[in-house]
Amino acid sequence: MKKTTLMKIFLRSFFIHTTLNFRRMQNLGFTMAIIPLIRELRLQKRDSERMLTMHLQMFNTNPYFSASVIGSVVRLEEEQAGKGDALDIPPIKQSLMGSYAAIGDIFFWGALRPFASIVAVILAYMGSILAPVAFMLIYTPAHFWIRLKGFIEGYRQGKKGFEFIRSLDLPRVAVKIRWLSLIILAGLVIWMSCYGCWPFIKTYGVIIKLTAMAVVLLCLLLIKKGVSQVYIIYGSVVIFFLISWTGFIN
Repeated sequence: MKKTTLMKIFLRSFFIHTTLNFRRMQNLGFTMAIIPLIRELRLQKRDSERMLTMHLQMFNTNPYFSASVIGSVVRLEEEQAGKGDALDIPPIKQSLMGSYAAIGDIFFWGALRPFASIVAVILAYMGSILAPVAFMLIYTPAHFWIRLKGFIEGYRQGKKGFEFIRSLDLPRVAVKIRWLSLIILAGLVIWMSCYGCWPFIKTYGVIIKLTAMAVVLLCLLLIKKGVSQVYIIYGSVVIFFLISWTGFIN
């Protein structure tokens, strides 16, 4: 297959989420991405209709991993072009879709994006105009590299395109990023208590720091017990709002 055709398919994969619908999710975006493949293969009308109908079925995965799935599917379709037998493609597509959705949500939504947001918020609090740039520099290269390398490896290995994603071990990396985020937040709490930004600044400094560390350790314990991080964040917001409101009244 021509490199220009592969480039067109890869670039189209960036828009897979633009046609998201509640019936079949990303199916239209996926089909739009592989249209250059159909043109390249010069299939008969019957084979083209078969391919389009098959890929218009339900599809939903993490958008950053969609290029990897597309790469694998393109390789399989290329190998089976004109044979009229593509029964093994939908099961492979569905298995990759589900696995990549779980891995992508854990890594990008649950770890990398919160970490980038924390760094950006800290810089914004310090008055730096580079806060949005910092977020982009942390977040954008990671997902772009996953898209590009995933597409290349998916096309190169076909059915075994998942080997690249598995080799990254992103769930383990996500755990490390979450720990780093908590450490940064703990350091921020201590820094704020030392420089007069903490609501309890009139109390003894040692008690403040110990309380802050206890809160961080409690959050870690709750996470290990399986409590959702979303509940912890919302609970913290409510608690700090009540503390701030009490300090305002006093």
